[in-house]
Amino acid sequence: MNWRSYLEDRNKMFWLLQIAGWSGYALVQYMGSLMHEMREIWVVIVLLGAYAGFLLTVPMRYIYRSIWDKHPMLQIVVVVFCSYLAAALWAVIDNLTNWEIYKFGFRPTNLLFYFQLTVVKFYIMLTWSVLYFVIKYYQLLQDAQQKSLAAASMAHQSQLKMLRYQLNPHFLFNTLNAISTLILVNDTKGANQMMSKLSRFLRFSLDNEPIKRITLEQELSAAMLYLDIEKVRFGERLEVIVNVSEEAKKALVPSLILQPLIENAIKYAIAKTELVGRIEINGSVVEGQLLVTIADNGPDIFDATKVKIRGSGVGLVNTKERLKALYGKQFSFNLSANSPSGCIASLQIPWQVVER
Repeated sequence: MNWRSYLEDRNKMFWLLQIAGWSGYALVQYMGSLMHEMREIWVVIVLLGAYAGFLLTVPMRYIYRSIWDKHPMLQIVVVVFCSYLAAALWAVIDNLTNWEIYKFGFRPTNLLFYFQLTVVKFYIMLTWSVLYFVIKYYQLLQDAQQKSLAAASMAHQSQLKMLRYQLNPHFLFNTLNAISTLILVNDTKGANQMMSKLSRFLRFSLDNEPIKRITLEQELSAAMLYLDIEKVRFGERLEVIVNVSEEAKKALVPSLILQPLIENAIKYAIAKTELVGRIEINGSVVEGQLLVTIADNGPDIFDATKVKIRGSGVGLVNTKERLKALYGKQFSFNLSANSPSGCIASLQIPWQVVER
């Protein structure tokens, strides 16, 4: 039996609760009869009484559904009236069954005896009605919460996609400018190499869903594609050092999370030095946290002003927003001074790997 289908289907859920509820009522009635040493035929009386209650409450469901959107006072009046009417009919059926089967055709002289125990059965019917409305409101509340969670999830995914897709035009603009410059100086070979590497980098970007994560090893491959593009531009002036542990390479990271950090180093360090510019990428796992640093040897001595300048670009702001959307408060991202000059961008997130 697929229990999930019963829980998600309101109609199936109603019949499941209806059968379970009235079966429980019959069991309680039978257990109570054991204290009074009733004859075995009493079991039939109990089952018929529960069945009558089962049948009488079915039309009440459809009446309550028809008044669901009506004024609360009208709902209360209808509930009380239906509960009392069903209780009176149930009392008559129960009494007739009892007299016919258990008392061998007994009939009272006063018609009011047919309605005895109506008050007791009224409380049972009223309880059934209250439970119906409570369960119905609970189901609506659950539906509203699920819709709210779905809407929040869609908004969250849309935000992540927006932040990731901001990177491509930003990076593409800079790269096309570099290609344009190579063409102007008649460096067609360099322009062709850059176009080829740009094509591979954009292919990687399109093949990876923005809201999903990839391993750091895959992320480093994308970073090297980007750096290969920049090497065409800077030639021997750009030196790249990668020092990432095997454990860190298995960690899951947001796709293209390193690219804006490397681009920041290119813009503020490599492009401003006449000597060999160095970018060093380090990655390790420390106490269940993935620590990735990107250091450069920019010509400027690091100070508070440089931090503000470096941290105000689209790429770095974008990185912070993506990390916040994905990890909440469980991440750290900051810029600090490198020795003897330059900057270190540090990124720390929970170490997570692909489950096999």
